[in-house]
Amino acid sequence: MPHYIHVSVTYVIAIDAGTTSVRSIAFDAHGRPVASSAREFTQHFPTPGWVEHDPNEIWDRTVETLAEVVAALDGPVAAIGITDQRETTVVWDRRSGEPLARALVWQDRRTAARCDALVEAGHLPTVRATTGLVLDPYFSASKLEWLFGPGGVTPGPEVAFGTIDSWLVWKLTGGVEHRTDVTNAARTLLFDIRSLQWSTELCDLFGVPSHVLPEVSSSSGRFGVTTADIPTGAGVPISGVAGDQQAALFGQACFSPGDTKNTYGTGSFVLMNVGQTCPEPVDGLLTTVAWSLPGPNGPVTTYAYEGAIFVTGAAVQWLRDGLGVIDDAIQAGPLAASVPDSGGVVVVPAFTGLGSPWWDPYARGAIFGITRGTTAAHITRAVVESMAFATRDVVDAMTAASGFDVRSLRADGGASAMDLLLQMQADQLGVNVSRPTVRETTALGAAYLAGLAEGVWDSLEDITRNWELDVTVTPRTDELSVAMAEANYQMWRRAVGRSGTWADAD
Repeated sequence: MPHYIHVSVTYVIAIDAGTTSVRSIAFDAHGRPVASSAREFTQHFPTPGWVEHDPNEIWDRTVETLAEVVAALDGPVAAIGITDQRETTVVWDRRSGEPLARALVWQDRRTAARCDALVEAGHLPTVRATTGLVLDPYFSASKLEWLFGPGGVTPGPEVAFGTIDSWLVWKLTGGVEHRTDVTNAARTLLFDIRSLQWSTELCDLFGVPSHVLPEVSSSSGRFGVTTADIPTGAGVPISGVAGDQQAALFGQACFSPGDTKNTYGTGSFVLMNVGQTCPEPVDGLLTTVAWSLPGPNGPVTTYAYEGAIFVTGAAVQWLRDGLGVIDDAIQAGPLAASVPDSGGVVVVPAFTGLGSPWWDPYARGAIFGITRGTTAAHITRAVVESMAFATRDVVDAMTAASGFDVRSLRADGGASAMDLLLQMQADQLGVNVSRPTVRETTALGAAYLAGLAEGVWDSLEDITRNWELDVTVTPRTDELSVAMAEANYQMWRRAVGRSGTWADAD
């Protein structure tokens, strides 16, 4: 059922189409959530390393959550914003509006060998220079190539490709608009992040015909309007779109170079605002488009460094569903806090390989340091510690590459509710870690992008004033705490080294 907080006159609804669920949230002019609804959808694992979703099920969950939220409101909806799991690849028929295959999820690793072959053939420098990304099955292009492969979808003129945002824009507008924004386009391995155009060279490399691609727009501006059969009714503008991590950076009001956030979700994604000049590629990090906003002389684009940590919150789900050591994810924090340390246990949750700064699709999860005295609490604490260690890996790489010191880290996502994690993170980074009052910053960022386009908010300063602090955790600076934090981190680094290229050894 919808969750009510308070009411306002005009609302912006954000559709947050995540990896495991769809959530719709209405925000008022102060950026406060007023009503929300969430629905999980099915995860399909047809073979090890493959992860798929049903696009129609995602659409059904979107309609259901929108209907519940709209029913809870007492005023008009000024705009809809969309934020989505990035890289997940959908193909559908323009005539029928039906998917032509299950969506291949960002976590899917089936194209790892193909990406390796492209690296061996010498294509990585071009890919890095053009897209800011790496040749990894994480991104959309090799997934799309696989879908268009032998026995798959024939990319005729009726075929459309998009990430989840494009699929939802298509459905919300009744098939009128086939569009995406620059942040999602930047995650496909097909987009030139400097010219902000689809790359003919990379489309040719992956065998992607240009007619299947969506039109690319700025992150804030009209993408279309809803049709009459949508729960909001006809004519509501869809005016903001961004990939989930860029939306969270925006929702955290990280508008100045050096501002950094981490979203502790299914995976963790650290983004640092690096300004309006696209930096050169740096080993271990992704360069991506943070957002593009309308300006007096045309769109103004902001760039970001990104570190993608594939598994963090998913490791807590594994504790619940795989090991059965907890019954609910909310129990992880108290269980981890029930012991003073991990007892020498280190968990490397490389269930689908390692992301930034390692980029090793053949790494696999491992638990080191088990003794006869190891308990479920020690393993759980080691899982929580792994989130802080992996984040430090990324932040250290970012500060070295950008020249910007991370003055503080803004945290959001489900696991940020654990004060223990925030303390571990502060101790590892040596800076304050702040959690905002509104933790749904991904949805909030999409709402802000939409509301800016429709005049609900006039400027970035309006959004900055809305940001409210829940808690700030400061690092412990006594000699023993600093020494222990460093010793634990070095143990993590040894464990990561031993988990690497494990699947390759088979």
